[in-house]
Amino acid sequence: MIIVKKLIKRFGLKTVLRGLDFSVEKGEFVALLGPNGAGKTTFLRILSSLSRPSLGQVSIAGYSLPAQSAAVRRRLGVVSHMPLLYGDLTAEENLQFYGRMYNLPELSQRVDEVLAMVGLSARRRDLVRTFSRGMQQRLAIGRAVLHDPQVMLFDEPYTGLDQDASEMLDGVLRRVAAEGRTVVMTSHDLARAETLASRFDILSRGVIAASASQASLGTGNLLDFYKQVLGA
Repeated sequence: MIIVKKLIKRFGLKTVLRGLDFSVEKGEFVALLGPNGAGKTTFLRILSSLSRPSLGQVSIAGYSLPAQSAAVRRRLGVVSHMPLLYGDLTAEENLQFYGRMYNLPELSQRVDEVLAMVGLSARRRDLVRTFSRGMQQRLAIGRAVLHDPQVMLFDEPYTGLDQDASEMLDGVLRRVAAEGRTVVMTSHDLARAETLASRFDILSRGVIAASASQASLGTGNLLDFYKQVLGA
């Protein structure tokens, strides 16, 4: 579903990604881990077509980036640590707005389904600026799945969430993954990533330094693997 070969990204004289190779099978949930400055957000911005690679090949669902970015965007759902919603619109109006951008058929029915999925049906007519941080993040995920994307990218979606909101987000992410979507999520929370992902890739110094499946690591061993790879 995702194929990346020899990806290089430079900002002026600084090289952030250094010949990165990465691939994800359909239905995999990959946690992309690594220290600050490793290039995780830069990499997700390239996958989401918000930034152009300096060199290398990137394809999602068979479409190349950046040449076929419009086709890629229709197959992507993107959630960052910033919800990026319209505060003076209701939850329902936010989803309707994005649904019209995608020309979704039977939009009202789809909005009902998504609000129910993220647990916001009762707040559908409330202005988003009255929502808690956790509720806004749930609505952002609802917006991201609205058009039924094949691939979902999450960039530190737990940033700023309290424990209750984080647990609610856990449930939504599990449901997204259970529906068979391909998921890539960056996170600094190794314990949470370990409960959600089926594979763990560690990004260090601009390349994937190591990769391991949940099955091969076993329960409770991700932190040791992470430290071993980074030499900590």
